[in-house]
Amino acid sequence: MTTLPSTPLRSRALALLAKFYGYRSFRPGQFEIIEAVCAGRDAVVLMPTGGGKSICFQLPALLAESGVAIVVSPLIALMQDQTQALIANGIPAAAIHSHQSEEENRRILDAAFAGKIRLLYTSPERLNLELDRWARLRISLFAIDEAHCISQWGHDFRPDYTALGQIKERFPGTPVIALTATADRLTRDDIASQLNLRNPYCHLGSFDRPNITLRTFANAKKKQRMDYIAHLSRKYPQDSGIAYCISRKGAEDTHAALQAMGIPSVCYHAGMPAADRARSLRAFLDGAVRVCCATVAFGMGIDKSNIRWVVHNNLPPNIESYYQEIGRAGRDGLPAEAVLFHSLGDVITLEKFADDSGRRAINLEKLNRMRAFAETRVCRRRVLLSYFSEERTCDCGNCDNCIAPPERIDGTVLAQKAVSGVLRTGSRIGVFTLVGILRGQMRSDIRREGWDSLKTFGCGADLSQDEWNDYLRQMIQLGVFEMAYDDGNRLRVTDYGMRIVRGTDSLTLSAYVAPTTARGSRGKKAEPESYVPVDPTTQLFEQLKTVRTDIARTEGMPPYLVFSDATLMDMATRKPSTIDEMLAVNGVSEKKAVRFGRRFLGAIRKFMGLSAGTPQGTSLRETLILFNAGDTPAVIASTRNLKLNTILGHLAKLIDEDIITTYSRIITRQQYDDITTTLASGAPDAFETLGQRYESCLISIAQAVTRAIARKKASRT
Repeated sequence: MTTLPSTPLRSRALALLAKFYGYRSFRPGQFEIIEAVCAGRDAVVLMPTGGGKSICFQLPALLAESGVAIVVSPLIALMQDQTQALIANGIPAAAIHSHQSEEENRRILDAAFAGKIRLLYTSPERLNLELDRWARLRISLFAIDEAHCISQWGHDFRPDYTALGQIKERFPGTPVIALTATADRLTRDDIASQLNLRNPYCHLGSFDRPNITLRTFANAKKKQRMDYIAHLSRKYPQDSGIAYCISRKGAEDTHAALQAMGIPSVCYHAGMPAADRARSLRAFLDGAVRVCCATVAFGMGIDKSNIRWVVHNNLPPNIESYYQEIGRAGRDGLPAEAVLFHSLGDVITLEKFADDSGRRAINLEKLNRMRAFAETRVCRRRVLLSYFSEERTCDCGNCDNCIAPPERIDGTVLAQKAVSGVLRTGSRIGVFTLVGILRGQMRSDIRREGWDSLKTFGCGADLSQDEWNDYLRQMIQLGVFEMAYDDGNRLRVTDYGMRIVRGTDSLTLSAYVAPTTARGSRGKKAEPESYVPVDPTTQLFEQLKTVRTDIARTEGMPPYLVFSDATLMDMATRKPSTIDEMLAVNGVSEKKAVRFGRRFLGAIRKFMGLSAGTPQGTSLRETLILFNAGDTPAVIASTRNLKLNTILGHLAKLIDEDIITTYSRIITRQQYDDITTTLASGAPDAFETLGQRYESCLISIAQAVTRAIARKKASRT
């Protein structure tokens, strides 16, 4: 892709970030990805949900000298969500999909050919069919969202994604950026291979979502689960939550139970008619209901920032799915909650799903890892991060096992024995064989390999098989070992494990508890906690949410597209009282400051005991903000819902004050010459004649420009 050369890339990127998104700095890794793509490199980007992946391809599209970025997305709802958000920020974007008429799709494609669209969203199926036709487009980059769908190792494999490898063959000089929030090591490598990426820039962001509190409950009755979901809905009355269920019937039953409790909810699953699913999704996104009861078919990529909680009524099939689904909560970085209910019945159902999946072995092993997570007695966040090969050696303090920890033991010596056992076999064994070696079992397979002569043979005979299984599972979860799914589930010692065996690091484990009394088996009682907001910032935050809801209803858009919860919290903290102070709030772009700012400023000023009206000069300043953002007078008038003459009057005043010094977007040279010549003629009907051809305030613009030119000449003499 070709970017405009003038100012340094970082300066231009930051300017666009502030203008269109309302942020003044990049998150870690974002600019480096943008820089690589703008230089024409392919990229593989792994960032957690809410980590800012979209910026990594949207800004390169805006920085490109010309052309359109093609964004491949798996769901129509996601395309619509993202294009609506882009348009709200003043970015020309559109989507082509089957829920629109072909006439509308042709109109959008014509606009793309004319260079009027910078980001064009489509499905993998559509792109594969249209690639020959679209080859005539000037394409700045391809972005493959939810890229884990291309890999058979991924948790959401989709065959249509596999054909996207042809993009690089057809467009070898166009950068391709693949993005996902959930991919283990095998899936990450497979994405680059399947897409034929060439020396891609790889960014592996942290998978840590410290704002999400993690909890699990075993064997909770239906009433307990429904009471907990109802509690969460009432705890966050102006925000949203998702209740995931293992089956369509489970989603319907949960929806019915919540409705009976007076909790506004919708149901969403693949068995519903498309129109009903669309209505449910729209009601949830628009904030008309607070809860969506859904199967896992719901929610991929939904960019709704004010989801405050996610409840799994049943055990997910794998950790990737669980991580992606809880990641739909707290995308704005504010506190959120993830609650998992699980039972043996869930495991039996999921084992049957795995048997019927065509990938039985890998799916059963991933289910085992998910079950181990649900039952673990160690820090849950460390387990999640370790699964994605991210090392963390201290507990998080924000999961149930950290908040109310079980008995702990020093497991360093146990880990040293286990690591030594794996290393002495050449890393050729799995858990079952390792336990046999540590316990000194004279099994035929162990004797055949000569492992009964190892120094570690029998060094752990003082522990039972169940104890070793429990401790080894914890070691895998905490990142001492990785499990190689692609190599017979053999154990691989990590860097952390090597430091432990060398004595430079230590390990704390949860003491083994027999299954009859283990918390993971018997479960914790699902009792919700109380919550009462009291501080002034939180009170203002809640009031601003009400303002946002009113605006969203008036504008016919989802509340989170007005401003995110994180932006409202920053607003409540900063308490801006002028439009310029509003522009300093994170997430307030120039267009949104003008479009929505007054309502929020009025609420903040009233909360602070000031006059609810905005300060004098605000209207003039709003016009200047939009003019500096590149809007024409007609667009400014439309955005502000004012008459064109009013806007032209503002611009004339700004010219007279020498604040605006370029005039071509306000008045053409031909218009200026015509007006000034007619006025200079001294004809008595000059104004009447001009009034038949121009808006009255355009004449004032020409006069203001004449005065400005005269001032410039006078200053030079």
